Amino acid sequence: MVAKHEPHVRPGLLSDFILGSQDGLVNVLGILLGLSAATGDTTIIIIGALAALGAESVSMGAVAYTSTLARRRVYEAERRRELEEMRTIPEMEREEVRTIFRNWGFAGDELEEMVRKIEAKPKAMLELMMAFELNLATVAESQPLRSGLVVLASTIVGSAIPIVPFLVPGLSIDSAAVTSIVLSGIALFGIGWYEATVTIGSFWKSGLRMLLIGLSAGFAGYLIGHFAHVY
Repeated sequence: MVAKHEPHVRPGLLSDFILGSQDGLVNVLGILLGLSAATGDTTIIIIGALAALGAESVSMGAVAYTSTLARRRVYEAERRRELEEMRTIPEMEREEVRTIFRNWGFAGDELEEMVRKIEAKPKAMLELMMAFELNLATVAESQPLRSGLVVLASTIVGSAIPIVPFLVPGLSIDSAAVTSIVLSGIALFGIGWYEATVTIGSFWKSGLRMLLIGLSAGFAGYLIGHFAHVY
């Protein structure tokens, strides 16, 4: 029986999802707890949290887009430079290829045969140099927009989670804050758990690490609101 091939998760997509969802949830949770400690006005708390959701989502999506676009531009600039060097200083580029293969354990006639074979395939040689000389990963033309949209959407979803309890009619601020912490903790643990399922590592360690980071940030927001209210 042939084993079923599982689809791969793109590392960029996973990191964008974690970045957006965790950042949105943690920031809004901290703001909610800070405002809850500083004021008893539910309207102010909700407006502040929604404003944070909007600003944070747009900001994170824009940063993801521009940073990924910058990585693509760097890659393309280095790619053009490598192509020019392959044309103008082929012997130096050949020696760099030789160094890569030598580091992989090739030597003697086998090494020279590998160099000749890769040199005969300019596209393969270029990709080899980009990946193993410059340590640069390909950034597709569509990746900046896709990255920006994924971060934008995941930030909105993550930011909305801690706000939900404050929208429940009749729920006191203290009860809403406690419920928000519980929901956020479950979500943070779930994000860490999901990360472990598509990478490697312990589900529990990954989940607890994400939980600890998120709730620590929320507690920092609570302390600021508490002392602001005292003074």
